[in-house]
Amino acid sequence: MSNSSNQISKATTTIPRIRHTPSALIRIQSVMMRHLYLMRASWPRIFELMYWPSIQIVLWGFITQFLLTNSSYIAQAAGVLVSAVLLWDILFRAQLGFSLSFLEELWSRNIGNLAVSPLRPYEFLTALMVMSMIRTLIGILPATFLAILFYEVSLYDLGLPLILFFSNLMMMGWTIGLLVCALILRVGLGAESMAWLTIFLIAPISAVYYPVDILPEWLQALAWGLPTAPVFEGMRAILFDQGFQLDLFIHSLLLNVLYFSIAIGVFLWAYHVARKRGLLLQMGE
Repeated sequence: MSNSSNQISKATTTIPRIRHTPSALIRIQSVMMRHLYLMRASWPRIFELMYWPSIQIVLWGFITQFLLTNSSYIAQAAGVLVSAVLLWDILFRAQLGFSLSFLEELWSRNIGNLAVSPLRPYEFLTALMVMSMIRTLIGILPATFLAILFYEVSLYDLGLPLILFFSNLMMMGWTIGLLVCALILRVGLGAESMAWLTIFLIAPISAVYYPVDILPEWLQALAWGLPTAPVFEGMRAILFDQGFQLDLFIHSLLLNVLYFSIAIGVFLWAYHVARKRGLLLQMGE
């Protein structure tokens, strides 16, 4: 009697497992299909998967190529790489601070309330830029003191040009932030990852860790078409005791004014279209 009961119990335990196996595969497939549909409907998600490996190999490839052909570079300016990292972080924090302040309005579904309030678009943008500067200063100031403490490298040794570099990098960060926010207004929160991706797209041709001359000739033209390359070239000129080069500053400033004006126009157009179509009320977590 006990043997028959044991056989029955074994049968009852094995049968459900056999029956549930196809259902488990279907459930797994359902979850996978959901994410595949999201990827198919949002090109920024697909772009993000390809983006980081590609940008890393390009950036570090140029760094390696430059260091191999200029072995005395570090010996001549021990703090150039640390200074470059700090200046680059100003640009990154400026753009990210602007974009995150805008995204927080979307995530909290407050952007619709702002749109129907007396707040004007230029007032909204001014507030975002001020918040971007506050976020940048909070992030970068401790890092500059740590660089002095650990590496004996002071970004403040750049003197007055540091303020000019800071201003140009902040403006470039706002320009990219405006374009990212305009893209999000057009395609929705599926493009929010661009807030973290876009700034690194220009990193290989911004001459952050190496001079523009190390780039292929066809990329050098693109580099000089960005406000960032003159800033980092100007930084290296000071660190190598070549003095402050006014022409590089003017070059960067003029490009910044041009791109910033275009970015404002693009954002205001996207904001107007989204507001007219009622898209602002549909965005949020």
